[in-house]
Amino acid sequence: MKKYYILILLFFAGLVWSGIYPHDYFTWILEAFPGIIGFLVLLFTFKRFRFTYLTYCFILAHCYILFIGAHYTYAEVPLFDWIKDVFHLTRNNYDKLGHFAQGFVPAMIAREIFIKGSIVSSRAWLNFLTICVCITISVLYEFLEWFVAIMTGQSADSFLGTQGYVWDTQSDMLFATIGAVCMIIFVSKIQDKMIKKNNAAA
Repeated sequence: MKKYYILILLFFAGLVWSGIYPHDYFTWILEAFPGIIGFLVLLFTFKRFRFTYLTYCFILAHCYILFIGAHYTYAEVPLFDWIKDVFHLTRNNYDKLGHFAQGFVPAMIAREIFIKGSIVSSRAWLNFLTICVCITISVLYEFLEWFVAIMTGQSADSFLGTQGYVWDTQSDMLFATIGAVCMIIFVSKIQDKMIKKNNAAA
């Protein structure tokens, strides 16, 4: 259990850092909220459904991506400003990292639920439905951004982070899809081994 407490400690360390003098607290709440909700869901379901430690580590990494974006706003993360200047890019692309993770990490979660719950037995259908879940999450998040923009007007600019890019919504969903596909290609076999190891130890 000690290793799980370390993850919890790291989660709160990142959350507290993120909330200290952020760019603005409205954006901070919007960006950090998914990580906080995710933590509560995982906490209350831990005894009934325990993910592999690998998945929890990737979830924490995703939370850190959210916390950094919440602190600086996705359009103003300093490292990606530096990358923009060095490579003469037209925008700060930290949001694309965020949306890549929005596909990659939910793919790990969805895939593990499908496997442990014996929901999908076919490998092809498992991969296809995992990607479909991630695309759906991405679409729903874009709906949320749209709703916030309509309800709050100009105050949502930092949350949207489009930086004048007309295809921002479509590219966000594309990067989430790429993230889900990359997870299946590069991490699924490792995840399978971790799941088997957990099942053997149970």
